[in-house]
Amino acid sequence: MRIAIALLAAASVCGAARVPLIFDTDMGNDVDDALALAIIHSLQSRGEAELLAVTVSKDSRYAAPFCDLVNTFYGRKDVPVGAVKNGKTPEDSAMIRVPSERRKADGSYVYPHRLMDGREAPDAVSVLRRALAQARNGSVVIVMVGFSTNLARLLTSSPDSASPLDGAHLVAEKVRLLSAMAGHFPRGQPEYNVKTDIPSARKVFEEWPTPIVFSGYEIGQALLFPAVSIERDFAWVPDHPVAEAYRNYMKMPYDRPTWDLTAVLYAVRPDRQYFSLSPPGLVTVDDAGQTIFTAAEDATCRYLILDGEQKGRTLEALILLASQPRN
Repeated sequence: MRIAIALLAAASVCGAARVPLIFDTDMGNDVDDALALAIIHSLQSRGEAELLAVTVSKDSRYAAPFCDLVNTFYGRKDVPVGAVKNGKTPEDSAMIRVPSERRKADGSYVYPHRLMDGREAPDAVSVLRRALAQARNGSVVIVMVGFSTNLARLLTSSPDSASPLDGAHLVAEKVRLLSAMAGHFPRGQPEYNVKTDIPSARKVFEEWPTPIVFSGYEIGQALLFPAVSIERDFAWVPDHPVAEAYRNYMKMPYDRPTWDLTAVLYAVRPDRQYFSLSPPGLVTVDDAGQTIFTAAEDATCRYLILDGEQKGRTLEALILLASQPRN
């Protein structure tokens, strides 16, 4: 127990410094990814986080360009964006395609971006390795809100020009926490991010060398992002890419679970009592993609718990951060 508590305490020490973040997302499969990226930018504008890189685990030509245009919209066009190769979900998605292609009358993009096609983006693993190699030891928090594909490949990556370390040792040296939207706890139905790439989920959950905190399906499902916020709170600018993505994902109005947003909120503000934590344990994945949590005193996995008193305050924080005007 003492080892697990010490590791998690070290992972939660933020102080006044910005939290260096890497955002690994299956952008385009659900709109909560877009809202989560907006929250990251708001937290960076508030001096609480620093987005080092975005890596995409959805193999769509529009996923990486959409991430790039959101970064550009918030004034951070230089954030590296990497894309999975031979990923699991190449299907089209209007929520990322429409904003990426939309143009003004003069032919210019409504949302400027320099990355036009995800197939031309650098490989996600190379972007991950470069971002980690340049970071301080023990400083980086990775927020994984999609499939485990990119992080599993990172663990098996070989030394390269970015670092002489292999992937597992590079992660152990540079990462202090993995905040993952994955699974269903303490035990429930197979969750989408896990069952879409079971072998990668198993590898990451069982071999990741730092603490992991899971935000399970049940957390985001209990906190619905309201359509009225999309309709009103994002109107500080005539064209907002995240609000447009929300409108193109499903017919409005609809309230959507905040799955990925919760993993970001915990990653940057772990000590604000938005959530409680389970005891330490191990997380395994069965053949159907169901996550199984087994308590173990010296293990380094935990999952978020949300009680009735926390719900209102936590949802309010998510809404305010997602819709916060850029600097």
